[in-house]
Amino acid sequence: MTMLDRMRRHRNWLKWSLGLVCLAFVIFYIPDFLRGTGTNAAGTDSVAIVEGQEIKADEFRRAYQAQLQAYRQAYGGNMSEQLLKQLGVDQQILQQIVDERAALAEAERVGIRVTNEEVARRIAGIAAFQQNGVFVGEQLYRQLLASQRPPLSPPEFEESVRRSLVVDKLRTAITQWMSASDAELEQEYRRRNEKVKLAVVTITTDSLKSAVRISDVEALAHFEAHNADFKIPEKRKVRYLLVDIDAMRAKIVIPQGDIERAYNDGIEQYSTPDQVRASHILLKTEGKDDAAVKAIAEGLLKQAKGGADFAALAKKYSEDEASAKNGGDLDYFGRGRMVPEFDAVAFALEPGQISDLVKTQYGYHIIKVVEKKPGTTQELATVRQQISDQIANQRAQALAGDLADKLAAQIAKPSDLDAAAKSQGLRVEETGFFARDEPLMVLGGTPEVAMRAFELAEGQASGQIRTPRGFVFVALAGKQDSYIPKFDEVKDRVRDNLTTERARDLSRQKAADLAATLKGAGDFVKAAKAAGVEAKTTDFITRDAPIPDLGNAPAVLDVAFKLPMGAVSEPISTENGTAIVKVVEKEAVTPADFAANKDTFREQLLNDRRSRFFSGYMLKAKQGMKIEVNREALQRIVG
Repeated sequence: MTMLDRMRRHRNWLKWSLGLVCLAFVIFYIPDFLRGTGTNAAGTDSVAIVEGQEIKADEFRRAYQAQLQAYRQAYGGNMSEQLLKQLGVDQQILQQIVDERAALAEAERVGIRVTNEEVARRIAGIAAFQQNGVFVGEQLYRQLLASQRPPLSPPEFEESVRRSLVVDKLRTAITQWMSASDAELEQEYRRRNEKVKLAVVTITTDSLKSAVRISDVEALAHFEAHNADFKIPEKRKVRYLLVDIDAMRAKIVIPQGDIERAYNDGIEQYSTPDQVRASHILLKTEGKDDAAVKAIAEGLLKQAKGGADFAALAKKYSEDEASAKNGGDLDYFGRGRMVPEFDAVAFALEPGQISDLVKTQYGYHIIKVVEKKPGTTQELATVRQQISDQIANQRAQALAGDLADKLAAQIAKPSDLDAAAKSQGLRVEETGFFARDEPLMVLGGTPEVAMRAFELAEGQASGQIRTPRGFVFVALAGKQDSYIPKFDEVKDRVRDNLTTERARDLSRQKAADLAATLKGAGDFVKAAKAAGVEAKTTDFITRDAPIPDLGNAPAVLDVAFKLPMGAVSEPISTENGTAIVKVVEKEAVTPADFAANKDTFREQLLNDRRSRFFSGYMLKAKQGMKIEVNREALQRIVG
């Protein structure tokens, strides 16, 4: 981590970074944003039970909202909650929490314990709780925890640290035997870090499809020889009762008083705080003579205030590696992003002013403020519709959830769908036939409905299923067994399949015709151009880089790294076409490079291996555990 990153994360460290010490999320310190906003899963509902230990709805909500906040911090408005659902983040988070619980259960089984003294040592060693390398003391420790939003109590935080230590001890006990020899380490380091620069001629399959002509006779012959490849999978159709959230939302009218109250309660969402853009020069004091460093810093300060180019001084002398290369520029930051001493001075200076020396736990800083942006607050009129939509959505979610719960109590068998629908003025509808992996677009494309439909037996009705459109109840309406189709039913698929196959063969032929010309050419690029194709030159790339026009093509890179510099390959076949490459340049790993990175790489490699081994160990351990997941409760929460 760079010095700048450490500075910026110091004050917000508890909010964003403590969870990284755990196997999964530390779920105690994130606000329960969904509490009271319309989700109808009670906080005491369980989304899962691992070896008798419940994972409560509130707990999952906090973890889910933590991830939502983290994504929004990184990607801003581009990351919506709906997109998270489409990416399956809710399932990933639940799996992480379940994995943590399983690891804690396994640690309990094998007798791993963590003492209060070990918890205290871990906390005292956290940088956020240190000043000049010493623990800040009980009072400031409590103040730092209390400054979080919402405030974090010491028992909550300490319990999260205890859990992370338990998991760390378990992982160490399981994987500490693993090692890597120097020879093995060097081989893998070279494999990952060697680079080549290539000139690449690609003849893609897609570019040749238009030249392929497939007759009906050829298509039929291909089908008869490979009819099993075109087998139609089992299909089902369902009758369904939908509680449509959009329909409910359209009927909701939000009073202006509610909008104003929500605006005032959440004013921070619509406010941009004061920001400052500053540059700095940092001289570190850790492990050095403080007086000597200060003397050097005072000399630089005199130059900076005497009119010397601040950016040039920062590039030459600053020990903040991340900002020094940019002339010390830290970009814009708000209050609380830097350590307190730095923060106070930066916001007190006017644009163009240079500070005196500023001492922090990192060393001596010289700060120059470049520009300031005053804080702004969006007027209610600007965000009124946005707030109205949010409240309407929350209330529609709540109404839909309540109605779904009522319907769930009425629906036990397929025949109950009609009576339940009639009682609420709804309608039962029917889908067409669909395969197990086919999205039902009429219900928002969620795979959950299809998955549940293929689990249902005759005479069964599902419980409520959360979909993008709302809550749905389904019952089987028909089955269609898997079968080998008639040619006419899949004629287009057969033709496309055969066209791709022929185009791939054609790409190999064209590449074979070109190979002799390119291999004997003095100028690979010119020879390719003369032959009517383009040779594209890559940057230096590693073994896992994409190849122009082909994408991921490990077969091409496997050949390229074995060729000597200046050599031209034979045609190399891939799924997407055929390539011929010339090795323009190679960047080898030097003994000095390996020696300089050996210890760091050993730790990285062993961590990778230990993580994979521990994951495999826990996968087997979980097979012997009782783990139950309440998917209906989960769906209600992420609605």
